[in-house]
Amino acid sequence: MRNSSIFLLFISACGLLLSLTVIDAAVRRSNAADDLQRRAQIVRQAGLTDLALFTEARYTRHLSQSDLHSAFQDHPMAMEHFPSGSLVQPPRSDDQ
Repeated sequence: MRNSSIFLLFISACGLLLSLTVIDAAVRRSNAADDLQRRAQIVRQAGLTDLALFTEARYTRHLSQSDLHSAFQDHPMAMEHFPSGSLVQPPRSDDQ
């Protein structure tokens, strides 16, 4: 068997697996739609707060409820202690 035939077989198998992955995701999404609506209703009824995106620093757990100066606990030029702090953008200023 030639190398090009092996490569073509490999690419075809990868394409088939990618197609099956996309089909599986679509099926799972349609099956989970009812469950997602039920959970959203529970959240509205219970009045739950925002989702905790990160578990490390208190100022990245609930972005809508964070203290804006808690990131500078030591001093304003302190190094970031937690990696999630570099993923969160600063809040928008209303002055702009």
